[in-house]
Amino acid sequence: MRYPTQHLALPFFEDAHRRLVAELSDWAAAQQIDETHVDQACRHWVQALGAAGWLRYSVPASHGGIFPVLDSRCLVLIREVLAFHSALADFAFAMQGLGSGPLSLAGTDSQRQVLHRVAAGQAIAAFALSEPMAGSDVAAMQTTAVAEGTDWILSGEKTWISNGGIADFYLVFAKTDAAAGARGISCFFLPAQAAGLQVAERIDTISPHPLARLRFDACRVPDTQRIGPLHGGFKLAMQTLDIFRVSVAGASLGLARRAFAEARQYTRQRPMFGQYLADFQLTQSALGDMALRIDAAALLSYRAAWQKDVQKTNTTQEAAMAKLSATESAQWVIDRALQMHGALGVTVGQKVEALYRDIRAMRIYEGASEVQSLIIGRSLLKEDRDASA
Repeated sequence: MRYPTQHLALPFFEDAHRRLVAELSDWAAAQQIDETHVDQACRHWVQALGAAGWLRYSVPASHGGIFPVLDSRCLVLIREVLAFHSALADFAFAMQGLGSGPLSLAGTDSQRQVLHRVAAGQAIAAFALSEPMAGSDVAAMQTTAVAEGTDWILSGEKTWISNGGIADFYLVFAKTDAAAGARGISCFFLPAQAAGLQVAERIDTISPHPLARLRFDACRVPDTQRIGPLHGGFKLAMQTLDIFRVSVAGASLGLARRAFAEARQYTRQRPMFGQYLADFQLTQSALGDMALRIDAAALLSYRAAWQKDVQKTNTTQEAAMAKLSATESAQWVIDRALQMHGALGVTVGQKVEALYRDIRAMRIYEGASEVQSLIIGRSLLKEDRDASA
């Protein structure tokens, strides 16, 4: 099934973006990676994406990338195309960027050398922020890093860590000042084989991908492996998430577009009461609503990416709108597509059944829908206060 390209005519995009999509769409459609064994499949996707040069869009040009600063529109479109074909391919691409993001933003030249391997698909990255009791409330994290000479001793747990168990390195956020809340967090580079780092549990989810709970048992980390300024980890984490939050919207759009394409194809072919399912007004109305939600979410997503790339303004509010709209709309669209398939839609092995599982987590990770609404509201009120000051 071909990825649709009509939206690329929108003025948000340049010819380079259109060429990128054409090449990536052909490449992704030609891939034949067995996704039965998730860990192995994810490694294969990382290797394939790296060998083909697509991971170069997730790191800066100074260390193997395409652009001096990551192009948000490219990230959105790449994730959209990959998700249309394979949610696991999208996951593999996204986690390379997110997992190495703090290094790209604040790493020293020496620390950033690993980015060449990330771009080549030779090193798998992981972003270790969430904890059992600290998801949206990052300041509540309990993992600590205590100074001991020129080293830090990490103790605690992280959970829901994507690429957990297969990553070559983790960027770990820990409290370096336990009493300072969000202002007492720092970021550390930790090789997967570091003494004291354990993969305590592998976590299974409805949309399978590598996920784990990590334990740090007096894990010693040299200060040279601290990323960015001391106690600057919260800001670094938020900056990283701001870059990639809009790309979550792109991935959601890819899943929604695939469900929409599957629904249109199925309803044209499914005979019912002497005609086809697509001939019923109820079906046509549902397809119209699906198209409306996809286009509305796409416009918000492309606007946020364009503003970041071209206007170079703070896009926290716009990114939150994009993620909220795209993930919620995609969930609705995919649910409608599954409903149109009837019993076939809930049959394991059908594409719409897989899409239904793939979309659900996107309304939670990198800021749940409720948090995005909160971000938008707070941003609007801040604009009011600033205007009246």
